[in-house]
Amino acid sequence: MKVLVYRKCSTCQKALKWLEEHQIPFEERPIVEEHPTEAELKEWYQKSGLPLKRFFNTSGLLYKSMSLKDRLPEMSEEEQLKLLATDGMLVKRPLVVGEDFVMTGFKEPEWSERLLPNQ
Repeated sequence: MKVLVYRKCSTCQKALKWLEEHQIPFEERPIVEEHPTEAELKEWYQKSGLPLKRFFNTSGLLYKSMSLKDRLPEMSEEEQLKLLATDGMLVKRPLVVGEDFVMTGFKEPEWSERLLPNQ
């Protein structure tokens, strides 16, 4: 399982701590230095079953400075994926990529249900 994180993000720090506390093995990938490619994003989006908007860091400064709230509805999925691939700071984090699932953001109940199946 891959976890794409931004180490300065408090939500990412909580998520990594949670994974370690539950002894869940993962491979960490820095989202800014190794931002996802368009092909990766497309694959993860299709695997996730989530709306594409959930992949955007809507509370981020870059998202706001680019006025994406107004621009995204007018963009095609392909254009949105291309844009997401340009900068890791646009991508919602942490982004968890498992063999058969993808999760955006850290919501403990969702993570518990997905990653702690015997609880």
